[in-house]
Amino acid sequence: MTKVAQMVDDSTSASSITTLRIATTRLWPSVLVYSVLLIIAILALKLPGATDYVGWDNDDSMRLVEVRDFLNGQGWFDLMQYRMGLGDGTLMHWSRVIDLPIATLIKFFSLFFPQERAEALALAVWPLSLTIPSLWAMGLAGRRLDGTLGMHVALGLATLLLVTSNRFLPGAIDHHNAQFALVAIMSAMLLDESHPPVNYAAAGLAAATAIAIGVETTPFVAAVCIVVAISWAWEGEPFARAAKAFGLALALSISLFFFGTVPPRLYSAVTCDNLSLGYYSLAAIGGVLLLFFAGSPASRSIRFVFVVAIGAVVLATAVTIAPQCLDSPLAEIDPILVRLWLGGVQEAQSIFGANRQDTFMIGFFYATGVFAIAVCAFRLINGGRVRVHLILLFLLTVSWAIAAVQVRGAMFSNLLAVFPLTLLIVDMRRISVSDSEDVAAAFCYVSTVLMSVAAVWGLGGHAIGMQANNGDGIGQAPNSSCSSKTSLAPLAGMPSGLVAAPSDMGVSILRFTDNRILAAPYHRNQGGMLTEIHIGLAPSQEADALLKEAGVSILAFCANNPQTKELATIKPDGLYGQLEKGVVPAYLKPMPAQEGAPVRFFRYVPSGS
Repeated sequence: MTKVAQMVDDSTSASSITTLRIATTRLWPSVLVYSVLLIIAILALKLPGATDYVGWDNDDSMRLVEVRDFLNGQGWFDLMQYRMGLGDGTLMHWSRVIDLPIATLIKFFSLFFPQERAEALALAVWPLSLTIPSLWAMGLAGRRLDGTLGMHVALGLATLLLVTSNRFLPGAIDHHNAQFALVAIMSAMLLDESHPPVNYAAAGLAAATAIAIGVETTPFVAAVCIVVAISWAWEGEPFARAAKAFGLALALSISLFFFGTVPPRLYSAVTCDNLSLGYYSLAAIGGVLLLFFAGSPASRSIRFVFVVAIGAVVLATAVTIAPQCLDSPLAEIDPILVRLWLGGVQEAQSIFGANRQDTFMIGFFYATGVFAIAVCAFRLINGGRVRVHLILLFLLTVSWAIAAVQVRGAMFSNLLAVFPLTLLIVDMRRISVSDSEDVAAAFCYVSTVLMSVAAVWGLGGHAIGMQANNGDGIGQAPNSSCSSKTSLAPLAGMPSGLVAAPSDMGVSILRFTDNRILAAPYHRNQGGMLTEIHIGLAPSQEADALLKEAGVSILAFCANNPQTKELATIKPDGLYGQLEKGVVPAYLKPMPAQEGAPVRFFRYVPSGS
């Protein structure tokens, strides 16, 4: 019996080892393990200090407001935010493609829980669930680069990147996390050197989806299209089916999103901040032309002529249909708003603005990309995996250049950096393992791993910044929130009306009350933001006229608000400057406020009423 039992134990042990080996060498089991660990880490870091179930970004709250409107009966094609801005409201530039799954989750959880709890669960599940497709794509790319070891290195680096990002935290329901997953999918499809058509069809679908949910990824999608077109021009027939699959999928998918999400009355409109006729025309025409030309046999030189012709047609289409979209994205924003609003938006900062704000940002957002670009260049000089490193160098350079203009693009350059650094880490590990006594090799291996983690660079930048500033800022108490539910509570008990408040308070007022707002931090609401700014700057009599003209019912004044402080400094004799000094004009009637609250509310009663 003992011998039999021993044989059974040995068999069970061998079976367990075999199962573990299979699980760690296959993609999906590995992805699920890393996803579970990542989600646990995110929750462990987020939940203990959480005070709200919505993300810290204004866009997270605004997305929730729009989803609520959708659930309350606002139409699929009706993208107006009727409670924001002047007149009848503001037409938003966001897509229902992201609203739909969030609304579905809220609807599902509301079957079992009260509305607020249902929202909290939905807003936690959505960003956390997006870690799975993100890690799947990263792991797939790593496996295509260097087998099982490459897969695990890529998954490890991606997990560290996501856990230090704020895009996948519970409550982060803006579209940036979905964009991360889509960029990862496109990258993984391009890195398969056997060129199966299904991969490129998936890349075309991901490209169209990325455009549909937000135009931030448009430069990257354009770079992907260029990679596919040039790959076909260079390789010819072996790549033809892949190119045709990409072109067809892109053209069909962008058509589906255009006619399925754009209001019919706006089919002929051209806007540069969302999917409209301009982006639809460029993607559809480019996809169809690639599909057509890739089906015709031709020499390499003729294929390059075809690629140039496709590029010329797409460029001519852009110049004809959407010339305004070739200009700077800031060109149409009023200079006052650039100074008082956009200049303080972190994700809109350039590399120079980011460095001035926080040295952690310059390290975290930019250093890993530079390191990865250098690795690609070194590999190409030495002839290592030329096609792979050419593609990665091009995509990285485009993404890093966009990040240098606006820091929001750094998320994609950090993502792409994972792939060349995965190959480098794998090679350094092999060198180190081949001679366990080589201390230099082990040091280089460990250093390479550390230099491949964006957070390491960020901490280094932070340490330098702290040294330069002698520790200034540490231990300072934060200002009371002007936008918290508690601060805005007095509004909830009052008859609803139009509230004049700083733009970064506006979204919270929409979320927590039934009031309309004059200002919120969105470029399509320039009229409302400028009106609120001019009210704050205007002397008492002029402010009275502006409040009356805009139809304001309530004015919210928060002395701690950065924009309010700036306006009071610019014009000490303006309305905000006077309110800061305690001078209240007769047409502003103080409303009841909670003791110690940072916000003071005034009901506006026009002079002479």
